[in-house]
Amino acid sequence: MPEVLDGVVVAAEIKAEVAEKVRALAANGVTPGLAVILVGNVAASEIYVRSKVKTCAELGIYSEMLTPAETVTTDELLAMVAELNQRDEIDGILIQLPLPAHVETRRLLKAVAPEKDVDGFHPVNVGRLQSGQAGLQPCTPAGVMEMLRRRGIDVAGKHAVVLGRSDIVGKPMAMLLVNASATVTVCHSRTVDLTSYTQRAEVLVAAIGRPGFVTEDMVRPGAVVIDVGINRVTDERKFVEFFGDDPARRTTFAKRGSVVVGDVHPEAYRASSAYTPVPGGVGALTIAMLMANTVRAASLRRGLP
Repeated sequence: MPEVLDGVVVAAEIKAEVAEKVRALAANGVTPGLAVILVGNVAASEIYVRSKVKTCAELGIYSEMLTPAETVTTDELLAMVAELNQRDEIDGILIQLPLPAHVETRRLLKAVAPEKDVDGFHPVNVGRLQSGQAGLQPCTPAGVMEMLRRRGIDVAGKHAVVLGRSDIVGKPMAMLLVNASATVTVCHSRTVDLTSYTQRAEVLVAAIGRPGFVTEDMVRPGAVVIDVGINRVTDERKFVEFFGDDPARRTTFAKRGSVVVGDVHPEAYRASSAYTPVPGGVGALTIAMLMANTVRAASLRRGLP
């Protein structure tokens, strides 16, 4: 049976370590601070941001949530970011994505001070990642690397295939794997004969946002499969396709009208030696890594260990 890489357990380990670091900072008179900007009323984003704020409170991190209306302009948001950049008690600034179509997202992300960029999206932090320098790294890919490290999965010398080339997950994931001495292939929607690549992958990271896309025949036997996708299934036929008569999933589907599935078909996990489930896998690590980045930013800004 393949090993289940439980993200909830690893996230708990990371948060316990973060809480200890927060206590150490408090001994130096420092309370890490995180500001989250949430534009408009997007239900999924609101739930996610509330979870971040709640986790901050649990770990002793100061947090603020700024909620401008959906009609806010790019210039107004830039002014908000500029003010947060100047506030010493704010160590991390997170802009919840996606933003409304009229907002210039790249311009806004670039306006965040690199030392407060806890999402790791600023070009300076992207450059540091590319050159292997210490810095703030994107939370989801960094969480994947923490999962692999803590579960004793060494990627050095292994062939890793990343499905997806987004700036948020795919590209930084590939770079982190390269920095860990893996041999990396990045595949995407224009890749010809995709299966020929995935079948050779000793580590397969799926981050393409297509439910159940990776099937069992695409997975090399014994591969480590990292499923970054979180897709909501509301169609009965799709539910049966992915989960058959799974009673636990059926109960959830009946209660909520939907269930989540990753980018990897549930049956494809059988071919792996280890895999991250959905839910309870990579998604659980993202907030934990955000907390870790906030504490790291607080320490780096003040020249503390």
